[in-house]
Amino acid sequence: MKALSLRPDYAWDVLAGDKTIEYRSWPTKYRGDLLICATAHKIPETIPGHAIVVVRLKDVNKLDDYQYAWQLDRLRTIEPFPVKGQQRLFNVDDSLIKYHPEVDDENNPSDEAVDAFVNQYLVPLKYD
Repeated sequence: MKALSLRPDYAWDVLAGDKTIEYRSWPTKYRGDLLICATAHKIPETIPGHAIVVVRLKDVNKLDDYQYAWQLDRLRTIEPFPVKGQQRLFNVDDSLIKYHPEVDDENNPSDEAVDAFVNQYLVPLKYD
């Protein structure tokens, strides 16, 4: 799967559904599933150095000569796993990705399901 490294706090915002646009200085022709990986930069309350969510790269719009808006949607939760981030798009083996469809955009998960997912998979990995 194609992957993109973001600062851990930005990756966390994507996972939370709060960040649906990623600004880049370069475009891509790629559209489709995109694994969001947090860089190793240690920021409290994030999960540095891990792949944390899959989204769909829906479109890329040119804003000006220096900036592009990457539109992200269709969030799908996964079990986080360590990934060494890279610049630009890079490939991660699909076999490493374990989805949790009960906690995603399309299934309107209950608060209990979200809390269970967070406590089992995210809290143990958070950097404090």
